[in-house]
Amino acid sequence: MSSHPRKRAKTNRRKDPRRHHLRTTRLATGRHHSSENDSTHANIGRPCRIQVIAYNSDDVKEFTIRTVDELDDELGSGYAVLWLNVVGLGDHHCMEQIAKRFNLHPLALEDVVHLGQRPKVDEYENFLFAVIRMPHENPDRLVTEQVSIFLGEGFVITFQEYEGDCLEEVRKRIRTGGIRLRDGGPDYLTYAIIDAVIDHHFPALEEYGDRLEQIEDNVLAKSSENQLNEIHTIKRDLITLRRVIWPLRDALNTTIRDSHKLIKPETTVYLRDCYDHAVQLMDLVESGRELCSDLISLYLTQVNNRMNEVMKVLTIIATIFIPLTFIAGLYGMNFDRKSPWNMPELGWHYGYPLSLAIMVITAVGLVWFMARKGWIERSGM
Repeated sequence: MSSHPRKRAKTNRRKDPRRHHLRTTRLATGRHHSSENDSTHANIGRPCRIQVIAYNSDDVKEFTIRTVDELDDELGSGYAVLWLNVVGLGDHHCMEQIAKRFNLHPLALEDVVHLGQRPKVDEYENFLFAVIRMPHENPDRLVTEQVSIFLGEGFVITFQEYEGDCLEEVRKRIRTGGIRLRDGGPDYLTYAIIDAVIDHHFPALEEYGDRLEQIEDNVLAKSSENQLNEIHTIKRDLITLRRVIWPLRDALNTTIRDSHKLIKPETTVYLRDCYDHAVQLMDLVESGRELCSDLISLYLTQVNNRMNEVMKVLTIIATIFIPLTFIAGLYGMNFDRKSPWNMPELGWHYGYPLSLAIMVITAVGLVWFMARKGWIERSGM
């Protein structure tokens, strides 16, 4: 009797379509609990801070709130676009308020708080949901932060886990009255956000390019094991960027190809520019990875060349001393000197200086022979 409830519970879990969809989504997006750059779940209990920017072609209003209940008191009316930037994903109540206020799907909201998502664009009935990853500067390794974007009728909502982003230029354009952004609608704001995040990858890739060029010069001058470790670190970061940019490029391509009622045709043209930038980023990443592989080969070649030079010098020294050792060993044998056949030269008056002269002449002759053959170079010696 005690096994029946467990069987029923197991059957219910199998038949739950939402749970099956979540499991399939995790497998498709490659979500795992040991993510390299971030934790899988948002920090529980961390409070939300909501940055609000509402604007139209003539006016803009900006303020910060803690809960959605404060929005109506501060906002007013008459604004064409509402942008909510939510910083901090640990406040469950705040997330539920936002989802209820803007009618966000629970599956999309779960992807917001489950970090480690691959970049993607999902279409829902009344909104578009996009996930992109924003790189952050870090002295040890590349760190990317998940940014979730909801595009709806008259609103854009972005979710970030931490303070600090690359979107300040977008806010500045809104404040200063950028005509194209202030008149473009929420779809154009979404493009501007995605474009800012994509462009934020370029400085990181340029820095990697400069570091690789410096490493190349150092390897050619004098290679060391630290250089190899740095090359592997850069290559690992480039692989991380590739995992971020590749699905983003495919998601942008799908969004451009499949029209949606929330994206105007004129905005699609700008999304093509984002796609071109993503393709350019992929080319830079692939070039950087190839350069890393070439530098590893160059490093190993330099190490082998130095080893060969060492072995060359040791071989030359050993080759010179082989006949000298033979001469010394020959005259070092202790035979009876009374016999005329047992090294009579051992009794010569100048036997020792003569043997040394023979050794010197032999060594000089070998060095001259090797130099004439080109086996000895001044740079190698």
